Parts: sequence; structure tokens; C-alpha cells
Amino acid sequence: MTQDIPLPDHGDVVLEAGHLPVLTADGAAAVARQAVLIDARGPDAYRGDKAEPGKPAEGHIPGAVNVPTSGNLTADGRFADAGAIRDRFAALGIDGSQSIGVYCGGGVAAAHQILALATAGIDAALFPGSWSAWSSDPARPVATGSHPG
Repeated sequence: MTQDIPLPDHGDVVLEAGHLPVLTADGAAAVARQAVLIDARGPDAYRGDKAEPGKPAEGHIPGAVNVPTSGNLTADGRFADAGAIRDRFAALGIDGSQSIGVYCGGGVAAAHQILALATAGIDAALFPGSWSAWSSDPARPVATGSHPG
């Protein structure tokens, strides 16, 4: 049996845009070349294994590394603790000493990844256009396979 928890009529949280860094497509390309650009999607999408009719090609932004958000969770689906998340990223050479950008398919998983990084004390910028914006521009290069390319 669940217990109903009374909710307040309203809260005092005020949400405003512009408090966290974001990247344009050109900015994401620069981060991929000069620092660390994280692709937060699953390995199939990153490699380009999923080709769907009528959708842009799958793959990744050249130079991006694949770090799926699922690795931030424990076996029961909860966020891992800050130490485990910090260790996960450190094992990948991501410790906050370089600029970090994050993208995914449409922005949601990337936001999850940025929260995980922040939990570990690492700042990152979001490419809100993510793969959907990148892949819809035929002038943008696409890498496939398991390596950053």
C-alpha cells in the first residue's frame, strides 16, 4: 500500500535559462578536436549500427567518445554515488582538467550525463542540438564504429 504524501501548493524554485554553458554545433566540433566531447547514447547508436528508414544516418560526431548514461546507475536503477561516478570518469581519463562537452540523441541523456559529472565535481557544457541537429546537416561529417574517428 502506498502512502499519499501531501504536496505544497507551490514551491519557491525559479528556473531560468542561461546558467549553464552550452555549445553550438561548431563549438561541439571544436571540443571534440581539442578537449573531450562525450556522446551519452548507447553503443549501438554511437557506432552507427541502428539505421532507420527516413531518419538521418546514425554514428557520432568525429572525435567524440562514447560514455553511455546507463553507466551512471546502480543495478537497481539509482544514481551511483559521487565517488563511483568520479572513478568511472577518471578511468576514462575524464577528470575535469580539460573542457568537456556532452551530447546525445536529443538532449535528455546528455543532461543526465552533465548531472552525473556535476555530482563528481566535474563541469561540462551541453550541446542541446545533440545528434538530431548534427545529423540533419549534410555538411557535418559523421564517424561510425567504436572509435572516436
